[in-house]
Amino acid sequence: MANPLIRKLERFTRFSADDQRLLERVTSEHVRRFGPREAILCEGDEPGEIHLILSGWACRSKQLEDGRGAILAFLLPGDLCDPNSFLLGQMDHSVGALTSASVAGIPRPLFEDLMLNHSRIAQALWGQVLIDAAIQREWTLNLSQRTAYERLCHLLCELFLRLQAIGLTQGPSCELPITQAKLAEATGLTLVHLNRMLQELRAASLIVLKSRTLTIPNLEALMSAALFNPNYLHFNRAGGASDTAAAMSLPTWDGQSDGPRP
Repeated sequence: MANPLIRKLERFTRFSADDQRLLERVTSEHVRRFGPREAILCEGDEPGEIHLILSGWACRSKQLEDGRGAILAFLLPGDLCDPNSFLLGQMDHSVGALTSASVAGIPRPLFEDLMLNHSRIAQALWGQVLIDAAIQREWTLNLSQRTAYERLCHLLCELFLRLQAIGLTQGPSCELPITQAKLAEATGLTLVHLNRMLQELRAASLIVLKSRTLTIPNLEALMSAALFNPNYLHFNRAGGASDTAAAMSLPTWDGQSDGPRP
């Protein structure tokens, strides 16, 4: 796969060859690998680097003193884990790997140089920070207004489209390598309630979920069930990659087998 950060940022601008080489270099010099459930950053850390997901899945999370917690965001390839620490310095939440993951560390002085001396890159990075904030607003709306059924439909639509935008879908299918427990944490549901909603989605032929693979036979139908408006993802930015625009064409696939149900 092409550098996922470049692929994401090019929805905002077309980089010069020099910009692309610079981004390739700064995201390949300090790469660490994390195992599933391993902490990448902890609340209270003062990271000296900005962390970028190159491969695998991670999540932002926050925990109460009594151990209860919630997933605040899923992080996919091309996502920055902690851009706010560029200004704020200290982590106010944690970031952990959900699967095996490769993570690039961009030293803060180098990140500051990108922001101060490379205007195209800086514009695109700030644009991505704003989209992350828009996603967080949509998650807040999910928890406060959407039903459990709509909430789960909405999250699956979002994940599929985000993966499609970076070339990680195959037709109507994508990898979904996270447990039902993590989906429950992200949607504010109990595990029992989450499982019941998944069964309803299967019964309605809206999804097929088997062997860590999600298949959406009719994306438009799932979006309708979720009351999903993709505008908050801002895939229609001028300068975006052509396959990102294609992600919003809402194709319908037929003939998909539902497979065994629980």
